[in-house]
Amino acid sequence: MIGRLRGVLAEKRPPYLMIEVQGVGYDLEASLSTFQNLPEVGSEVTLYTHLAVREDAHNLYGFATWSERVMFRNLIRVSGIGAKLALLILSGMNVDAFARCVQLGDAAALTRLPGIGKKTAERLIVEMRDRIEGMEPGLDVAPSGAAVPPAARPQEDAVSALVALGYKPADAARMVDGLDTAGLTSEEIIRRALQATVRR
Repeated sequence: MIGRLRGVLAEKRPPYLMIEVQGVGYDLEASLSTFQNLPEVGSEVTLYTHLAVREDAHNLYGFATWSERVMFRNLIRVSGIGAKLALLILSGMNVDAFARCVQLGDAAALTRLPGIGKKTAERLIVEMRDRIEGMEPGLDVAPSGAAVPPAARPQEDAVSALVALGYKPADAARMVDGLDTAGLTSEEIIRRALQATVRR
């Protein structure tokens, strides 16, 4: 099991990134919460990881904080929640915000997350309530990093990332087109698009 990687951030294009460790490039998927805390490409970075082994693939997921990895592992144990949807949930709200929704039984807030319907929200509240009690609040703190420079094509990259997260291309384009994206990085555009969806 690969539990943590420390190396050079070689590539980042949400939700995918690559970390080079002693000449070996590791492909990972990560939530937007993690992407917002990544340093510039070429900088050293340390991420907690989760390796998912399936018959047809080995997928590695990266997390800026220990608490985000714990929450991800708890989410994928919920019936009907796979790795993609778990990353989408953690992209829509951070660990502490999600934990508060579960503790308060706020199904309405959870249904505003993309891909979460009423039944899934209720199942999340029931199945996650006991699991998050052991997690300390305030653990969703990521290490400080250098400012992320704007991507060459932040709007196109944002649409591509939303499609990779499971949105239909037309829906992803509509989400981005409805935003004021001047001067924003692709990560910031994605975050705002998801937040706008949650607020609706």
